[in-house]
Amino acid sequence: MEKNNLMPADSYVVINKTILHDEDRKILSTLYLPVIGIEATTLYLTLWADLDNAQIVSRDFSHQKLVSALRMTIGEIENARHKLEAIGLIKCYVKKGNINNYVYELYSPVSASEFLSHPVLNIVLYSNIGKTEYDNLIKSFKLPRFNMTNYTDITKSFDDVFESANLTSYDLSLEDIRKYNKLKLNINSNFDFNFLIGAMPRNIDTGRVFTKDIKELIINLAFIYDIDAVKMANIVKGSFNERGTINKEELRKSARNYYQFDNGGILPTIIDNSQPEYLRKPIGDTSKKARMIYTFETISPKELLVSKNKGSEPTRRDLKLVEDLLIDYQLKPGVVNVLIDYILNINEKKLTRNLVETLAGEWQRLGIETVEEAMNIAEKEFKKRNRKNVRTETKISNTPDWFDKDITKDKINDGEENQLEELLKEYK
Repeated sequence: MEKNNLMPADSYVVINKTILHDEDRKILSTLYLPVIGIEATTLYLTLWADLDNAQIVSRDFSHQKLVSALRMTIGEIENARHKLEAIGLIKCYVKKGNINNYVYELYSPVSASEFLSHPVLNIVLYSNIGKTEYDNLIKSFKLPRFNMTNYTDITKSFDDVFESANLTSYDLSLEDIRKYNKLKLNINSNFDFNFLIGAMPRNIDTGRVFTKDIKELIINLAFIYDIDAVKMANIVKGSFNERGTINKEELRKSARNYYQFDNGGILPTIIDNSQPEYLRKPIGDTSKKARMIYTFETISPKELLVSKNKGSEPTRRDLKLVEDLLIDYQLKPGVVNVLIDYILNINEKKLTRNLVETLAGEWQRLGIETVEEAMNIAEKEFKKRNRKNVRTETKISNTPDWFDKDITKDKINDGEENQLEELLKEYK
């Protein structure tokens, strides 16, 4: 990704390219936030608030204003802006100079219906919040049903009420009139459509079949399910209906089934997610424990497993176990990281499903959501096991590196510093 090296002194202007309503705030906080995080969501709302009273354009601001208002570094603001650009909420323009001048164009969030039916956004949302919360979200956006069996539609049409009249014709330019504007998800794709189209049966009218919407759907499915043109050609062939066109729902279903069959039944992105930003510990504490918390928060469970396997891919069994922790037990990625690390340390580097699920069930009932909570409960569990092992004279397993009686000290000596750096390298 190209970096513009945003500076606090750089100026910006916000231009509203759409019409924004309170309903958009609900969609941002319920649907977009789990995908893009609290920082990007807050940045969008702040830019919205920067608009003038007519909700059209803002005055000039410096980015230092955003740094002060949002309590974020300039780098965090730039990363948050990139997320807004990628998901189609803003467009960014820059005029370079001694002080760079930015223009941020705001666009509407997509509707709840469009978001929940999108082949990428819908999957990522489900992966981030889990089945229970996802089902609750669906219910909150559903329209109530009313039994209209004994009712008759008596709605008047326009010509029933109004009569036509001879009017002087005139030209009206609607080009600059404000209207709802939405951007599409920003996915740069090198998908080989020439190969895909060339692989279709000869009796297929490819010009009529591969419309702009169909091509966009294929790009989205190829991205989220990591499918190349060769594999996609077979999936597309199985999605034609009797009219010789592509059934979109069948195409989506086939792509999803292909991915799950090839990946042990799991959905994409879930085990690659890291701890949601709103559940992370604020940056600033430099203690040993805080730095370990940061590590568990910023890597995904899959990355943790890879590091534990010395760079090798995890087994399908281990990946499925992690998937179950994230979906069935609804544990957050950072919490799963702590659980994995703890079990591997006390159980001779083995992820025994019964042991893992026993602790996962307990942590789920306790409502453990943050890495710090998970580390604290793991330490209590270890002490309990330790006392039991001593009574039965059983050999005590290894203690995780982050269990330290002085772990909460703000300062550590040089020896501990080097030891911690080596420990953190394992996850990089």
